[in-house]
Amino acid sequence: MSEKTKCKRCLLREAFPQDYEKYVAGLLLKIPEKDKAPEGTYQQRLAVCQSCGQLQNGTCMGCGCLVELRAAYKKEKCPFRKWM
Repeated sequence: MSEKTKCKRCLLREAFPQDYEKYVAGLLLKIPEKDKAPEGTYQQRLAVCQSCGQLQNGTCMGCGCLVELRAAYKKEKCPFRKWM
């Protein structure tokens, strides 16, 4: 995928792999373990977000969050109730 034709329904790690480590991955590492969702839950949440029409370049256009961060927190939920 060229720089000019990024998929709008990708997660940041897919749309901007060269920048992912700097931004999202670094933030994910700072989440305390007690606050993190289990890995399986995290991956399921991301799959739901990827199939949602609100996802655009890793951002939920409905609420403005970075879905990879919201999905990582145990107590967070989708603003559209697609996952809890």
